Amino acid sequence: MSESTDFSPLVGDFMVFQRLLKEGDTSSALSLSEELLARSRSMSERNHHYEARIRMERALMGAISENEIGNELRWCVDRLNATSPQSALHGIALLNLASWHLNNNEFMMALATHSEISPKSNFPNELMALSRLETSRILASMEDYEPAMRHAWIARSEFSKSSMTPEFLVSNLEWLNMALDNVDKNALNMDYHVENAKPREKPGVSTISANPEDIQVVVEDIVEILFQDLSGSERNDIGLIIDASDILGIKKWKNILIERIHEIQDKKILEVLQS
Repeated sequence: MSESTDFSPLVGDFMVFQRLLKEGDTSSALSLSEELLARSRSMSERNHHYEARIRMERALMGAISENEIGNELRWCVDRLNATSPQSALHGIALLNLASWHLNNNEFMMALATHSEISPKSNFPNELMALSRLETSRILASMEDYEPAMRHAWIARSEFSKSSMTPEFLVSNLEWLNMALDNVDKNALNMDYHVENAKPREKPGVSTISANPEDIQVVVEDIVEILFQDLSGSERNDIGLIIDASDILGIKKWKNILIERIHEIQDKKILEVLQS
């Protein structure tokens, strides 16, 4: 059965289940989920799509044996691929499965799962961006910085088209953190790396130089957001802007911070600005 917007008793009760989860009433939600799962399999209310949704939620709630969670999440992915391929829910199921693999230190399986949400697929842009950001993080943890920076760049580009401002900010900062380690004015820009990327058999240790123009674009995209509030005792994000200002020799970003130094609480940032 394909996904439907038609309201039914099952759909209505599933909305109640979601509300219970949101309110933190896990016990009631768990009890209701057992009933909903049975109903989604019954002759009178059979619904493959909602069966997958309920089973995925139950797996994430820990309603099943820990040894079965991976298999259950994979089943949900396969079922949603059959009932509503490349939908938002199918993408969420893939993200959940990838996270499960990552939590079990199965890095290659996590990467393989994320690869199913490729930029060439028709998944919603926001889900594709989340997948690219997580892929970047996995590769960076493996010191495979060339594809890590590339995937972070794709993520920032896709988030820029959405209203997901926190995720847009994070993807830019994570790219910037990697980029500032190796800056070269003769380096190819990130758009070139994205457009000319080729499949590899497996990840490996890699490095890449960042073009100063790409760094400037990223900083200009995020300073207005970051500088709305300069408070906080640990502001590594502001530290990255200062580093970029020094490396690129663009003083305006640092000068703004100096002018607003009375708003800054991070002692390390204050020490740098006052030196």
